[in-house]
Amino acid sequence: MGAEAVPGSRRRLGIGAAIVLVVVVAAVTIAIGIVRTGADSAVETVPDAVAETVAPAAVYVHVSGEVRAPGLYRLDQGARVVDAVAAAGGFSDKASRDGVNLARPVSDGEQLHIPAEGAEQTDAGASTAPEGVGRVNLNTADLAALDTLPRVGPAIAQRILDWREENGRFTSVDDLMAVPGIGEKMLASIRDLVTV
Repeated sequence: MGAEAVPGSRRRLGIGAAIVLVVVVAAVTIAIGIVRTGADSAVETVPDAVAETVAPAAVYVHVSGEVRAPGLYRLDQGARVVDAVAAAGGFSDKASRDGVNLARPVSDGEQLHIPAEGAEQTDAGASTAPEGVGRVNLNTADLAALDTLPRVGPAIAQRILDWREENGRFTSVDDLMAVPGIGEKMLASIRDLVTV
């Protein structure tokens, strides 16, 4: 009887080892699956963001004088005189290249005249508008031009520039009331000297 007990116990031992082996393999497989799933969930897939294209604001500039193709041009907001000249085909052979400030920003509705070489030079780099001739344009004036207005010193001039930078173009002279330091009396004293 003792001899028969040994093979039975070996068989049970073999079956037990096989069960343990199957359980270990199953545990390893499950562990690998958990690790892979955890790694996949850690990497979050973000859908491609659709770039929202917003058309930049446009300005219209009438380019005349010594350019290859004078005319009315639509430019992006923030365009400069160099962009307007380029849109008009560049300088003509007779153009006075020093007659304009190529770095100056252009404003909506302005006429940019490029003078001929040797012609009497006016302020070709500044905007010209029929209404407001001789007036300070609130949308294009620099600190020095604003400082020439009565009761407006460098501090108020800088506030006007800051307001324009933060809020965009002035739409009317009355917008000056929104500038800190400008009240009704000051506005009344400069109303006829400025334009937009």
